Amino acid sequence: MKKGDIKSIEIARLAGVSRSTVSRVINNYANVPAETREKVMNVIREYNYVPNVSAQVLAGKKARTLGLFLIAPGHVSGDILTNMLMVSVIENASAHGYYVLTHIIRDAGDTDTVKSVREIFYQRRIDGGIFIGADNREPFIEELIAEGFIVGVVDQEQPDEPQPNRIAVRFDNESGMKQAVSYLAGLGHTRIGVINGDMKRLSGPAKYEGFLKAMQACGLQVNPDWVLDGSFHEDSGYEAIQAFLGKKAERPTAIIAANDSVAFGAIRALRELGLTVPEDISVVGFDDHALSERHHPALTTVRVDFGGMLAQLTSALIGKIEQPGEEAEQITQDCTLVVRESCRRL
Repeated sequence: MKKGDIKSIEIARLAGVSRSTVSRVINNYANVPAETREKVMNVIREYNYVPNVSAQVLAGKKARTLGLFLIAPGHVSGDILTNMLMVSVIENASAHGYYVLTHIIRDAGDTDTVKSVREIFYQRRIDGGIFIGADNREPFIEELIAEGFIVGVVDQEQPDEPQPNRIAVRFDNESGMKQAVSYLAGLGHTRIGVINGDMKRLSGPAKYEGFLKAMQACGLQVNPDWVLDGSFHEDSGYEAIQAFLGKKAERPTAIIAANDSVAFGAIRALRELGLTVPEDISVVGFDDHALSERHHPALTTVRVDFGGMLAQLTSALIGKIEQPGEEAEQITQDCTLVVRESCRRL
């Protein structure tokens, strides 16, 4: 028999004890004589025996594994922010003695994909799951929560009737937009545009609503022509600016992008069309991407501590797994404006 393939019944036979005694030794029960325990442990060490995880889960034990599901239609290997979010979960789970099973969901509407994700929960291969990139209310995630599984979702908020097995995480979009608009207004900008994010995600409409409130608070008018559609990817910022400038319409003096990646795309499009930042137009991002400080010009942006937010979510999820409670949890991350070189005073 190959070492590592041995089963508990063989351990019992080789040690000359019952299978239940082997189980008591593995689970560190106190009612096993020291001599018997050592005899069983010697066989376990000799054959590198590891208890079957599936059997342990069936016996009611935790798998000590989290699921990390990234909903993203495109390639994510080159996206620094996405990689940082994933590493943050893995690092903090490891610190708690948990493993992380990761999976990229290309299409949350695909029946086979959703079925395979659901089976991971049903088979108890994980104790709980974290979803990044989900719509504000993703049907299959809502079903998992309704069925009692412990789930953490990034960029969501608790529903009107909070659920104790849902941990919702979001950042303060309204505060971030208020800081960005106030800063631009202080520089003398009154003609301010915005490139929106994905309106199916919480941050999309939340940022736009924050923008509208901030403009009103500063006594500034919103020009509908300067409200541009986008998503949270660099290409959407590039395409939004290309389409807008192609209309030869009056330009805003400043634009706030849904995130830094969108701002990068917008600046690239402006350059290709012969405009410079901030001389011709000021640009503000949102997130404080790892490349924002090194971008040319260095990007003024609203900083969000994503690493801290994911660390907090991971710890909260593990806390729910180990000590389920009735209290729902909502984590809101603050934002801070970081002033660099992409805006100028008029």
